[in-house]
Amino acid sequence: MAKVGPTTSDDVPPLDPDAVERAYHFHRAKRAARQRRHQESRLAAVRFWLVLALVVLVAALLASRTMGEIERVFGL
Repeated sequence: MAKVGPTTSDDVPPLDPDAVERAYHFHRAKRAARQRRHQESRLAAVRFWLVLALVVLVAALLASRTMGEIERVFGL
């Protein structure tokens, strides 16, 4: 079996001095994107309920107007 010789400083790859700062910015951007997604999904839920309430209101108004016209035309 082959033996691994001692490593010298020439065998070790040089460290990137900006790696820590890049990782910091990467994770900070990732966290900001996650927070933005969460806020957008909350706003989407609010918009959904507002539009649903508006549609139900319009449908109720149309139904009441239609019933009023039916009663007027047929004398009910």
